[in-house]
Amino acid sequence: MDLEYFSFYEFDSPDLPGSGKRFMDLEFMSLIDDARGIAGIPFRITSGYRTPSHNAIVGGVEDSSHTRGLAADIYTPDGRHRWLIVDALIKVGFNRIGIADSFIHVDNDPEKTQNVIWTY
Repeated sequence: MDLEYFSFYEFDSPDLPGSGKRFMDLEFMSLIDDARGIAGIPFRITSGYRTPSHNAIVGGVEDSSHTRGLAADIYTPDGRHRWLIVDALIKVGFNRIGIADSFIHVDNDPEKTQNVIWTY
């Protein structure tokens, strides 16, 4: 799969090089790549795939979508970037979005509640 804006290594768990390519869901990757194009700004991925051990270290929930390659956290420096990113994510069809001061979590985990936006 070719991505226009991302390399799979950007989604690697820090403790497992190559894990982004190996474990990230291709549909998720296609959608987030499309969203990046719509937003027109770079997306800096702060967390993509997580091994279970890395997920525990960062305090992730036990059933984290990150551990199944269905989630990413995107750095957001300010409100304007936050709006552009969220708007683009919704336009491409994401419907699970978490908003924090410095990042946006997005996932397409079919095993979790759909059509939700939450805050941290």
